[in-house]
Amino acid sequence: MDSLHVLDHPLIQNKLTLMRNKRTSNHNFRLLLEELTALMVYEITRNYPLKEVETETPLEWTQGKVLETDVVLVSILRAGSGMLHSVLSLIPQAKVGHIGIYREPDSLMPVEYYSKLPAGLPRAQIIVVDPMLATGRSAVAGIDLIKEAGGKTIQFLCLVASPAGIETFTTTHGDVPIYTAAIDRELDGRGYILPGLGDAGDRIFGT
Repeated sequence: MDSLHVLDHPLIQNKLTLMRNKRTSNHNFRLLLEELTALMVYEITRNYPLKEVETETPLEWTQGKVLETDVVLVSILRAGSGMLHSVLSLIPQAKVGHIGIYREPDSLMPVEYYSKLPAGLPRAQIIVVDPMLATGRSAVAGIDLIKEAGGKTIQFLCLVASPAGIETFTTTHGDVPIYTAAIDRELDGRGYILPGLGDAGDRIFGT
């Protein structure tokens, strides 16, 4: 599947395993999430277009390169918020949008409660962040909103994905590449990924 990319760098896999451990504290879980996100973003931005600019060093003028297009980060609340800081540390000029979606416990269907997206989506490189691609329905709903707002060049970044979530996502948004650190076995009856890493939002925020 051309739109699915598993990032298997040794550092990524090492940090993911530490995050899976149920004994990892909330504090260390957050730190690992930030470090892992930064490593993954480094990988997924390697083909971003550049433009040449002139810049003055302490000694003389020279030619350099900067990102050609704007970058927009979109967090799927609430767990996606834990991934924003490390991306912004690498791309501080990026704009940030938020989409609030929760999963109704009985039906497992997504319920949207908030959406705030920056202007300029049609011309931007858009990175959507959410640690888990479980049923895939929340991610699909989020991408729907981004496309309705004019977004065209979109990447979806998660730590762990389920086969069911990947199928749901690619069936609806096959043009949006998925970048993940792992594809896990299955979903349980509550829609949690197995073996997974638990409820990412709860482990980030200690709730």
